[in-house]
Amino acid sequence: MESMGRKPRPRRSFTPEFKAEIVELCRRGDRSVGQVAKDFDLTETAVRDWVKQAQVDVGERDGLTSDEREELARLRRENRRLREDVDIRKRTTAFFATETR
Repeated sequence: MESMGRKPRPRRSFTPEFKAEIVELCRRGDRSVGQVAKDFDLTETAVRDWVKQAQVDVGERDGLTSDEREELARLRRENRRLREDVDIRKRTTAFFATETR
């Protein structure tokens, strides 16, 4: 189903400094999260996620901190690569075992 004539927004990336600035604007309470998102042409969901993550990072909320998330992603990538290495070695061993008979 199409999204009522709206083009999908291209994925953008933002610096940690920019995110921190947006979070600070939301925390001040001068404007709502929705208003801050609108003012900076951001999605409200993204801004809410940044605010939640900032609360986790400072210990105001339970969850994985940004550093923990980064470490988890790194470990998952490493684990995937190591599993692929083991699989390749198993195939190589099986190949040479059949070739030498």
